[in-house]
Amino acid sequence: MLVAERPWGFESLRPHERMGYANDGLRFLLELAMLASLAYWGFAEHDGAVQWLLGLGAPLLVAAVWGAFMAPRASHPTTDPVRLPLEIALFGSGVAALCVAGPTALAIVFGALVLAHLALTFALGQRPARAVPPVP
Repeated sequence: MLVAERPWGFESLRPHERMGYANDGLRFLLELAMLASLAYWGFAEHDGAVQWLLGLGAPLLVAAVWGAFMAPRASHPTTDPVRLPLEIALFGSGVAALCVAGPTALAIVFGALVLAHLALTFALGQRPARAVPPVP
């Protein structure tokens, strides 16, 4: 008896793999929300030149740090135990920005989603075990 081959696509993935992809998607959305919350804070809480400096500068600074240390192809990739505090500090900056500039409920929801993502990251084994060599 021939066994039918599994079709290629999302349906062929195991539930564990599907959850990993969903968690990666959540992470991407959280990264965008983090940058948006920092921009919102800069523009909503300040006036004049400082408004533009913080509204554009804060997200750019966090994006540069994320790209250098946290991104999949980071120039200086980090692993735990350094990665987790850095990740908490960066996402925490987004939560703090929402606490100051936006509704507190939105900051609580954002923080809860970050905690859920981090818990899933560890539960699914998605943490990098060692530093990946940079791409030339």
